[in-house]
Amino acid sequence: TSSSNKNTGKMAKGKAKKSTVKFVIDCAAPVDDKVLDIASFEKYLNERIKVGDGKTGNLAQCGVVITRDRTKITVASPQDLGFSKRQLKYLSKRYLKKQQLRDYLRVIAGSKNSYELKYYQITAGDDEEAEE
Repeated sequence: TSSSNKNTGKMAKGKAKKSTVKFVIDCAAPVDDKVLDIASFEKYLNERIKVGDGKTGNLAQCGVVITRDRTKITVASPQDLGFSKRQLKYLSKRYLKKQQLRDYLRVIAGSKNSYELKYYQITAGDDEEAEE
């Protein structure tokens, strides 16, 4: 019973904390096609995200947590930190540029706090290339 008391104590502490904002980057399409390595993308975000006083590398001190599952990367940040969703879009685009995927993938806002990496829709306007 003592362990359950400790557990409830932690839960209460967690609820007393400031609320967190979660941003999700959904990379389902490129990951399924094995175009994008989600582990290296997560590492890139870990190294590059600037928090607090505009410095990289202090995510843990500011309480920012980056997690990933098979196709999604989630960035959880305390509400009062004022972490911007825009920075995630910027870093996502920079990562795609670095991996030379920027010509094929775009970063689109799926909802209020999520981005999706989608392929550009290529229409049948490439007749000239086909003739050559």
